[in-house]
Amino acid sequence: MAAHRCSCSSWLFILFSLSVFVVADIHETTPVNDHHGGADHNAQTAEQTADQPAVEGRRWEATEVKEAATVDAAADTQGTSAPETVVPSSVPQPKDDFQEELVIRPLHSGDIYASFQFRTLWDTDFMRENKVSHYRLFPKSLGQVISKFSVRELHISFTQGYWRTMQWGQPFIPSPPGAELWVWFQDSVTDVDATWKELTNVLSGIFCASLNFIDSTNTVQPSASFKPLGIGNVTDHSFLRYATLPREIVCTENLTPWKKLLPCGSKAGLAVLLKSEKLFHSSFHSQAVHIRSVCQDWQCKTTSWELRQTVNSVFDLHNSGQAKREWSLFKMFSRTLTEACPLASSSKLYIDITDNPQGEQFELSPATSLLSQAVVLGDRRTFSVYDLTQETTFGSVRSLNLLIRWKSNEGYIHYEPSKDRVKPHLLEMLIQLPPNSVTEVTVQFERALLKWTEYPPDPNHGFYVGSSVISSLVPSTVAMDTNSTRERPLFSSFFPCKEESSYFVRIYTEPLLVNLPTPDFSMPYNVICLTCTVVAVGYGSLYNLLTRSFQIEEPNPGLAKRIANVIRKMRGVPPL
Repeated sequence: MAAHRCSCSSWLFILFSLSVFVVADIHETTPVNDHHGGADHNAQTAEQTADQPAVEGRRWEATEVKEAATVDAAADTQGTSAPETVVPSSVPQPKDDFQEELVIRPLHSGDIYASFQFRTLWDTDFMRENKVSHYRLFPKSLGQVISKFSVRELHISFTQGYWRTMQWGQPFIPSPPGAELWVWFQDSVTDVDATWKELTNVLSGIFCASLNFIDSTNTVQPSASFKPLGIGNVTDHSFLRYATLPREIVCTENLTPWKKLLPCGSKAGLAVLLKSEKLFHSSFHSQAVHIRSVCQDWQCKTTSWELRQTVNSVFDLHNSGQAKREWSLFKMFSRTLTEACPLASSSKLYIDITDNPQGEQFELSPATSLLSQAVVLGDRRTFSVYDLTQETTFGSVRSLNLLIRWKSNEGYIHYEPSKDRVKPHLLEMLIQLPPNSVTEVTVQFERALLKWTEYPPDPNHGFYVGSSVISSLVPSTVAMDTNSTRERPLFSSFFPCKEESSYFVRIYTEPLLVNLPTPDFSMPYNVICLTCTVVAVGYGSLYNLLTRSFQIEEPNPGLAKRIANVIRKMRGVPPL
């Protein structure tokens, strides 16, 4: 933490070089862009468009239903009859449909929120006696799960990180960290607990997750929340089961089977952007699967099964190492868009420009004249739309690399994350301080254990973080001399002066002392001493026994015996 009191208005360039393990609050979502409305909504949209000269020359996106409603409203106003829309009855209507969308929303924190939605609709009955055997767009594995376990609704999500509501606002679809699963079963299920246990084991294999650890100890039966999101007025909560695994780690093994559920996989369409190396290095990442029954028309005479796959991610501007606020599809995903999914009836890219109606904050490249409005979370939002089914969207190069470039020259922040035992963190900020103010810069970090060889001789003293550097141009009370060749005292000519009204100042803060977890070094010393003693005694004894040689030696005779043997030898008698 660096604090500095400033007595004048000045620009500061602050540099931090950290040698501890710093972890920023790096802790994603998808909108429900179901366009509902009729003549009143389109008339209001047209009225708003006429009141906004900034969108002159732009056109508003509308579905066929909206266009027909607008024509009817205009005809009623003018007192004429609207032309009838004739749909040839000989053309068979498809019973399944696939749509894909990507919503990109610039956040006030400077981050980028990317939300993928892939929706598959199928007009079929999984609960009939004759099992469904032919699958075209709907994944067969999930269809068999619905049929076998009599599932009414299924919602499963895998999330890495925590959604920062104060910084990012409300997400389109919220999800908790880890894994979440909640299921509504049909009324025909007799043993819900046994079916729930078997279902979790099957889903564990489909998504390569540890959902098999869900049991009665972490399963609850809510009675007030988690109402069905599809059709049907279910009041018996005995058919609802909910469980979470907060420690579930989301990785590529979960994303790969998730992408295989898409009709085009990750080979075409918006799914080509789902590159695991980029998604899992974001501040927030969440992937989910939602299965429910929805109405096909406003009267709900016919129903369809809806499979909605979502991926939500928040990309940190500063963690990516970019010094300027500029985003593109290639910088976020390391890929560009070249085509829509051939099986998709709709493939669109939405850019939220609600806070940028006149283009005063940022600009889009390439630009588009197609606009759309939708009510999201109680707020009317405006979007620039890129239709990927149109050839003109990709241009002559057959590639769409959408670029978002901010026009303001504020909040310069250069951040380079550290690499363990390779390089430290680097944080540079350019800020303007008002007079007589105190500015504090705090950095959150996580304490980690080092290798035993990396500790200094006095580890309990702590570890030092180098001083922060503050560089500033301070207004001068007298005109400064910019002539560097003129002779002047040495103490006044170290920093070159390029402006007469200001002079350069560099300030260093005091070093920061950080206490990291320190092991008990006396314990290894005691263990080493004891081990060496045992080894020395045991090995030494065994070594002596194996290497020492034993010889039998006769004892030396006494003095009397030697004298007697000499006498006996002189007399010619054998010695004793």
